[in-house]
Amino acid sequence: MKNFWRFIFRKNLPPTSLCQMDFAVLGLGDSSYAKFNFVAKKLHRRLLQLGGRALLPVCLGDDQHELGPDAAIDPWLPDLWGKVLGLYPVPLDLGTIPAGVPLPSKFTLHFLPVAPRVCSEGQRAAGTEPQGPPSEQQPFLAPMVTNQRVTGPSHFQDVRLMEFDITGSGLSFAAGDVVLIQPENAASHTQRFCQVLGLDPEQNFTLLPREPGVPCPARLPQPCSVRHLVSHYLDIASVPRRSFFELLACLSPHELEREKLLHFSSPQGQEELYSYCNRPRRTILEVLCDFPHTAGAVPADYLLDLIPPIRPRAFSIASSLLAHPSRLQILVAVVQYQTRLKEPRRGLCSSWLASLDPGQGPVQVPLWVRPGGLTFPQTPGTPVIMVGPGTGVAPFRAAVQERVAQGQSGNVLFFGCRLRDQDFYWEAEWMELEGRGCLTLFTAFSREQERKVYVQHRLRELGPLVWELLDRQGAYFYLAGNAKCMPADVAEALTSVFQEQGGLSAPDAATYLARLQRTLRFQSETWA
Repeated sequence: MKNFWRFIFRKNLPPTSLCQMDFAVLGLGDSSYAKFNFVAKKLHRRLLQLGGRALLPVCLGDDQHELGPDAAIDPWLPDLWGKVLGLYPVPLDLGTIPAGVPLPSKFTLHFLPVAPRVCSEGQRAAGTEPQGPPSEQQPFLAPMVTNQRVTGPSHFQDVRLMEFDITGSGLSFAAGDVVLIQPENAASHTQRFCQVLGLDPEQNFTLLPREPGVPCPARLPQPCSVRHLVSHYLDIASVPRRSFFELLACLSPHELEREKLLHFSSPQGQEELYSYCNRPRRTILEVLCDFPHTAGAVPADYLLDLIPPIRPRAFSIASSLLAHPSRLQILVAVVQYQTRLKEPRRGLCSSWLASLDPGQGPVQVPLWVRPGGLTFPQTPGTPVIMVGPGTGVAPFRAAVQERVAQGQSGNVLFFGCRLRDQDFYWEAEWMELEGRGCLTLFTAFSREQERKVYVQHRLRELGPLVWELLDRQGAYFYLAGNAKCMPADVAEALTSVFQEQGGLSAPDAATYLARLQRTLRFQSETWA
């Protein structure tokens, strides 16, 4: 994509380069980002500049819409096919696959009559020489050393500090990097799934692609047990997409269930599907339990087409190798919330990690690291301002530890939480560093007074210091935490500081902030 992008924007391309090309652009975006569908819009304009003929206006899918990108795509697709088939009709000798007939499955599961010895994930990892540093294809099985709750017993949220031993892993990381963890499904969910689909969890199989050149998933051993496939690979705890209902309808032998599934997969049924599935966060396993006749008839060959693989989860690394050699620490908020469904909704990875108890015996977690969205200045004497409310403080603990070990001063941290005695993460560590003159700490405890005080309020209060550090001392500004309102509130607080302390007009303050972002002196890492 990078090579294509560089090529298509070459200034010496003549404006007739694409005069014989018909095109249509579909963008998949998220309107919570400042540059919503930027690539799709820019590509559409560039193809027109080069003489291409747009079959349709650019389609801008929005993940924030309650119906997702489909809200824009559904009305757009029939128009696209109308244009395409008008220009390029289907050859008369080529039949079309009738509606309701599924495409062949990507793989076949060849069940083995006798149970061969199936290697476990641990044996597989130990039995193969690692090729380079750990990765998604070959994670490091890190022993969990500690799993400690760091919020008070009466606090509404369970937040854990977890530490892993990475001795001999070949892993290296710097402040701002992230660790990816491959979670697994709860044993009770794996058992229930096998019951509903009529599968024997102890049965073994080999996976065979239907077409040449299609690789088998690297994470699945060959042979593999049904239990391993379901517990380690199939994301049965995720909320199903519309395509799940479409394929399930094709596989259903039960008339009433098939009718409902077809309705859910149609454009007309999207609001009802949203109410049934997306709003209450109903999982694939729960949907299959609601359609038992269909679930019991799903051919095993279609499991990998029907259910997506479990994706790894990323966590900011909360420690520095300079302070904790051979160790990696993360701060994990255990996700649990209630919808109208009886069973509470639980985050797959955080709940699985929280359930692990190294005190009861050895526990290993598959993980690897990658560069994060935050990079810290290497120039000695450059100050940093870090704003990390809640668990957003995690990458800044790694940064402070790293910078202190390197003898870097000018570490300014704005931390916010609800209550000092409930969720003030690493309080003792911050106080000790402040006492040594290695850190300047400003706190915002939102629930300790009648008027809620957040980090953005403290930034405004300390406007003279913020302006002095940014404008006079060339400080870098970092922001991490929840993406909902906080990033916009912090940006607004900064622009008001630029106006009040720097005497800038509103447009100039916005330009100043944009320049900080462009030169990477303002960096943020936020999550939904």
